[in-house]
Amino acid sequence: MGSQADHARHWREVQRRKRGHTLMFCAGLAAATLWSAWMSDVNLSKLFSNIGNFFGYFDRILTLDSGPAMGRRVWTAPGEWLWGLDKWLPLLADTLLMAYLGTLLGALGALALCFAPARNLTPNPWARVAARRFLEFCRTVPEIVFALIFVVAFGLGPMAGVLAIAVHTAGALGKQFSEVVENIDMKPVEGLMASGAARWPTIRFAVIPQILSNVVSYCLMRFEINVRGASVMGFVGAGGIGQDLIEAIRKFYYADVSALLLLIVLCVCVIDFLSEKLRHALLEREAHA
Repeated sequence: MGSQADHARHWREVQRRKRGHTLMFCAGLAAATLWSAWMSDVNLSKLFSNIGNFFGYFDRILTLDSGPAMGRRVWTAPGEWLWGLDKWLPLLADTLLMAYLGTLLGALGALALCFAPARNLTPNPWARVAARRFLEFCRTVPEIVFALIFVVAFGLGPMAGVLAIAVHTAGALGKQFSEVVENIDMKPVEGLMASGAARWPTIRFAVIPQILSNVVSYCLMRFEINVRGASVMGFVGAGGIGQDLIEAIRKFYYADVSALLLLIVLCVCVIDFLSEKLRHALLEREAHA
């Protein structure tokens, strides 16, 4: 009986500590939230009093503001709404090509850099730290900041957007690839190293076959993200459909804004659908291999 009572007291004590830790965590989270709101100058009264302007903007971009159908909803006159389709589709194609080439260059860079930060392949801590800090820098600086830098260096045009996406992608994918490398089976690596193989042949024949499916999956996911990122590269003169979008926003061409947004959303949806199908096909193929 005494033993059961001791167990019961111990269980109640453990539960009390868990509740205490939970309450402390919730109190800390609430304090951090309130402090963040205060530092960010969040004004709830201003938010609720002006939220109508947010929905009012969407009401305006869904209304034709010129032409014979002025004042009607955009979908009632698709010809007037999508009047610039012949101009916008080539710009959308430029955006897709920017995202594709930037993703390709960034993925190649990430694949070349991902082995240095991996603990199981790089025993030198200084080399690992240097590689990780470099990848952190590449992915921490926003793409649009890189685009501004490259616009200054190389001038206006898609080249700046491609380079900005490539650098940011190399940093993001480099981290993901290195985490995949750290989870590989080391037996093939140890076998090749025991037979006298050098570092790069070991990586080529013992590491890359194990990470290839994950590499492809991450690249496809990153391509989806980069299509969205490339859409705003034009905001800083880096080419693509974003340049017309920011011009329409600045000149208050409301119907054009909604038309351009529609094209971007449809494009991203198609890319997401195709990438998802391809990823699932690769996973199924790997499962049956």
